[in-house]
Amino acid sequence: MDKDIITGNHSININQRKNISITGVKKIENFDEHEFLLETNMGYMQIKGNNLEIIKLDTYQGDISIKGKIDSLNYLDSSKKLEKQESVFSKLFK
Repeated sequence: MDKDIITGNHSININQRKNISITGVKKIENFDEHEFLLETNMGYMQIKGNNLEIIKLDTYQGDISIKGKIDSLNYLDSSKKLEKQESVFSKLFK
């Protein structure tokens, strides 16, 4: 059985740069306290900030809530996503 999210909805709600709720998340590629890389129905999304942590995750519906100080949110094209993954691995093997 394929585990893709059935819904095509994608929305973002940011509350005072402290909480962000996102729908339409297909996959969490990578995350730590400074950065999240998510695959959404609308492409790859990068969230940067400080003290970021998951407070709610619903993998069936594709919803995620993150708290912390949110500094930026960007949609990435496929090539930038690959560059980001390579930089993570290069940091690990320095």
